[in-house]
Amino acid sequence: MYPASILLAPLWQKKGRILLSVIAIALGVALGYAVQLINRTAANEFGQALYTLSGDADLTVRGARAGFDEALYPPIARLPEVAVASPALEVEAHLPGRDEPLRLLGLDAFRAGRLQPGLVGDGGDRLDTLRSDTVFLSRSAAQSLGLEPGAVLRVQVGLDDVELRIAGLLSADATQPRLAVMDIAAAQWRLHRLGRLTRIDLRLRPGVDVTAFKERLQRTLPPGVYVQRPRSTVESNLRLTRAYRMNLNVLALVALFTGALLVFSTQVLSVLRRRGELALLRVLGVTRARMLGLLAMESALVGTIGAALGLVAGHLLAVATVATVGADLGAGFFSGVKPQLRLDATALVTFFAAGVLAALAGGLLPALEAARAQPAPALKAGDEQVSYIRIQSPRAGLLLMLAGGVSAQLPALGGLPLFGYGAVALLLVGAIVLVPWISARVFAALPLPRGVPGALALAQLRAASAQAGIGLAAVVAAVGLMIAMAIMVASFRDSLDSWLHRMLPADLYLRAGSAGDTGFLDQTAQEAIAQLPGVRRVEFLRAQQVLLDPSLPRVTLLARDLDAAQAEAVLPLVTIPVRPGPGEPHSIWITEMVADLYRLRPGARVEVPLAGHNTAFTVAGVWRDYARQNGALLIDRAVYVALTHDRLATDVALWLAPGVTAEQVQAALRDRLPGSERIEVALPDEIRQLSLSIFDRTFAVTYALEGCAILIGLVGLSTGVAGQVAARRREFGVLRHIGMTRRQIGVMLACEGLLSSALGLAVGLIPGWLISLILVHVINRQSFHWSMELHMPWGLLALLALALLLLATLTAAVSGRQAMGSEVVRAVKDDW
Repeated sequence: MYPASILLAPLWQKKGRILLSVIAIALGVALGYAVQLINRTAANEFGQALYTLSGDADLTVRGARAGFDEALYPPIARLPEVAVASPALEVEAHLPGRDEPLRLLGLDAFRAGRLQPGLVGDGGDRLDTLRSDTVFLSRSAAQSLGLEPGAVLRVQVGLDDVELRIAGLLSADATQPRLAVMDIAAAQWRLHRLGRLTRIDLRLRPGVDVTAFKERLQRTLPPGVYVQRPRSTVESNLRLTRAYRMNLNVLALVALFTGALLVFSTQVLSVLRRRGELALLRVLGVTRARMLGLLAMESALVGTIGAALGLVAGHLLAVATVATVGADLGAGFFSGVKPQLRLDATALVTFFAAGVLAALAGGLLPALEAARAQPAPALKAGDEQVSYIRIQSPRAGLLLMLAGGVSAQLPALGGLPLFGYGAVALLLVGAIVLVPWISARVFAALPLPRGVPGALALAQLRAASAQAGIGLAAVVAAVGLMIAMAIMVASFRDSLDSWLHRMLPADLYLRAGSAGDTGFLDQTAQEAIAQLPGVRRVEFLRAQQVLLDPSLPRVTLLARDLDAAQAEAVLPLVTIPVRPGPGEPHSIWITEMVADLYRLRPGARVEVPLAGHNTAFTVAGVWRDYARQNGALLIDRAVYVALTHDRLATDVALWLAPGVTAEQVQAALRDRLPGSERIEVALPDEIRQLSLSIFDRTFAVTYALEGCAILIGLVGLSTGVAGQVAARRREFGVLRHIGMTRRQIGVMLACEGLLSSALGLAVGLIPGWLISLILVHVINRQSFHWSMELHMPWGLLALLALALLLLATLTAAVSGRQAMGSEVVRAVKDDW
């Protein structure tokens, strides 16, 4: 125990730097745990909401968002293997004056009572479950809408309002989903969905082989309608969010990684400063294994305290984030989910272990170096200058960066860019390993300044280039990540802005309801809009959601007025367009996500379920789309109407005559079209600004995580400079004895800080740029299946670089005050 007390006592002596290391580890653990806790809780409650809708069903029959013919229901319900069949009509209802839609479910109360009892309304009059003007709300929906039983719920259908009396609330075990339930026949009538169903939930008789029955039933269903287990439906919906959730977790771990680098630089400088003391302990009989274990205890103690504090802070951060940003962290995946955060034992153990292991990893190299050092040379002054000379070989760093380049070329695993993440880590670590080798050559190549302080600063960096390189590890990591994230975010934002300009060529845009799928424009409304005075051209669009593969989410089918010969001028194509030959199927344009997930290329044929039949189309091109995260198909509206006889529209683009203003068109619209107050009118600039604001909100968490990583890197720089200054007290004492003033020493330290940070910035630029290429062209493409153009934010990068240089210079100068304030005799007495 005696050696341990001697070895651990210096922790208190360097409590300031240890505290910073603890804070860095705590910050990394807090961010990672908070993101994981929010994502897991939101995903679990999202899945639980879907399970609640299916009740005790063994299988679910589902198809396009618009539904399928209810004629399918009777033969399925009469099958001998089926004990209960519960038909349902599910829509996302637009509520006037509200941005978020409400899930409205039409059910047969008699059937649902046997399969989904939690979805049967509990009102004063049992006949309310059958009335055409009543609805039952879940408790979460009633709370979020601020409505009570007896109040009126208004739902937009087309351009009209349908008023439904809230007859009561659903039972307590159905409080999680935010939804409303009404009689299925009433829902079909009031929502203009006569003859349509969106789902049939099935409970099979005991002893029926579910898998075999599922396969037999699937063979009898029309195209675009599939039978699935409820769990498969949940998994297909959550799959869309998986890449986003993983990216947030990786970004959170970036802070933990830079925290480990801070522990590394702190421990390196601590071991160097105590090199003589550690060598004396070796002489007194402490073995190498004991030395290694005791030094590892220091790092483990830092990691344990930091991880414990981080878990507490992470839980508080998660609570605050859900209350302000929401469970989707600004991305819109889990809108409507209000999770109750609970302790997650798996996440607790995982991130506690991650914090401890990060600290241990950070302290491993200095501990090994101290344990391997020969006691006799280590007792001599100046030995610390050559203790890390062996790490100045470039071989390991170059091999790591080469491995990173190879890893970046590999495909995704299970839809996740795991090799891309590995490539980022390898490039970053490789650059850090190369810093000592680069610093030795750069400082040796620089000419000595004429001034004494500058010459001494460069001479010091030349003599201790390995130490300077080690101290820059956290800086290089922070700069590399800062540059990479800045380039990626700027590239995405600029690409989105360019895409919006391309996709919004009209003068004015109309939409029948901003959310949900109950708002639409019928033929009368379309004719009135087309005949508005001052409108020289009009294009209508119909948006639907179809199911191409039951293991994947629905894709959006867009029917738009489009001349196939002019598609290249209208759509942001990323491939050369292909025109079908005579007798070949009609053209269809697919987004990059559809092309990747379904392995489709221009010229290929794809079958799309329309009106209960599979219709073949020729892929005429692949286009870039940032608006629909589940992928989209686009066909000419005339072809769509001919195949489906669906003449409804959801969006309108208007080109105005010269001299006509948007206000004049809006006034004419109000005069000529009843219910026009339900139509949302927007200028292209307004849509662009709104889209970019949503983008900024979505990336708010990314900005925060990036800022934390940069902050940790700058703290590492400050700690490294302060540690080196403290270790060079005798040097400063000698310089004062030979005539250097405090001001000259301060200038010398400022020059060292400026040169070191400039080198760290220059070295960090290279991996930062390479990592940005991986983020833009590999990780984002494999995660979200969209491409973007690379844009360099030169102004922002220059500003960040200047701020870093100024801060590093100021930190070095301020850190020297403690050395210059000591008595000169006290500073050099150890050498007498």
